[in-house]
Amino acid sequence: MNLQALFLQAQQPAGGQYSFFIMMGLLIVVFYFFMIRPQQKRQKELRQYREALKKGDKVITTGGIYGKVSEVKENFINVEIANGVVIKIDKSAIIMDMSDAQPKR
Repeated sequence: MNLQALFLQAQQPAGGQYSFFIMMGLLIVVFYFFMIRPQQKRQKELRQYREALKKGDKVITTGGIYGKVSEVKENFINVEIANGVVIKIDKSAIIMDMSDAQPKR
């Protein structure tokens, strides 16, 4: 075989490139709707929850500490974890409402 015959055999069909880009585009769309968008929605709900915290709310921190909000400031909150035991926590450490963590009966 000569060199020209080898080059002619190595060529791919012209439509192969377009189908690859279409499949990659569809894959990106699927990832967006099944992974990225739901995560953004959860982050938005958590941010709104943290902004709406008020005195008396029962919360859980990222470290697993359960407590009741005793004071709310701009960037931190004071959480009472036992009678007379109050800790100062950054608002970003609050992960959920305590009632969400309790099993429903």
